[in-house]
Amino acid sequence: MRILVTLPTHNEGGNIEKILDMTLNSAQCDILVVDDNSIDSTRDQVRSFFSSKRVFMIEREAKLGLGTAYITGFKWGLMRGYELFFEMDADLSHDPNMIPHFVSEINKGYDVVVGSRYMKGTISVVGWDFRRLLLSKFANFYIKSLTPLKRFTDVTSGFRCYRREVFDVIALDQIKSNGYAFQIEMLYRCYMAGLRIGEIPIIFYERNGGSSKMDKRVVREAMILPFRLLYERLFFKNILKKPM
Repeated sequence: MRILVTLPTHNEGGNIEKILDMTLNSAQCDILVVDDNSIDSTRDQVRSFFSSKRVFMIEREAKLGLGTAYITGFKWGLMRGYELFFEMDADLSHDPNMIPHFVSEINKGYDVVVGSRYMKGTISVVGWDFRRLLLSKFANFYIKSLTPLKRFTDVTSGFRCYRREVFDVIALDQIKSNGYAFQIEMLYRCYMAGLRIGEIPIIFYERNGGSSKMDKRVVREAMILPFRLLYERLFFKNILKKPM
């Protein structure tokens, strides 16, 4: 089963070598770095892995955002015949050693598997202060209150695996969210399309160096998203579903 891990990057020079090494050693997978105009050593460090024949990079000339980075990675992988597609952070927040566990869950028949920080009432986060944890918990509560995603424990998680068949149903070109709201919108699209979605517990680690990509615009986009989805659900049913 051919596996592609997409890593969006922007100035991750302090982390990229370690996350690439860890990921290559964790599973038989390939890695696509989608770099948004890093001005540090990120690109040069990624190029040093090209000889492995398992690491690739798309270099974008502006900071175009998380959502478009993943969509770019998914399309790249679809053209090359990959079967499983992972979303994963490049800042060491996600443990690549969990990749085989995602694959095992996919093999049970799921189309999508989400890594959850909050399964069974636990909080599996290392390094966050109370304010950051409260914000994350509130975001999940807020989204689940306003969408049909109530059964999921972590709708904002960015550690995920998709079967390629998901993209036979979801119209990637019409996904509008670009920040962390992208994770919510993708889960919503998959759920509304009737795809089989599972969750597994993960431990989330606060980023190891660098700066967070969270800003007011990203938060605002996530706050508005449930109302946009509700409007669409009421007036434009199946607008994002591919024709069969």
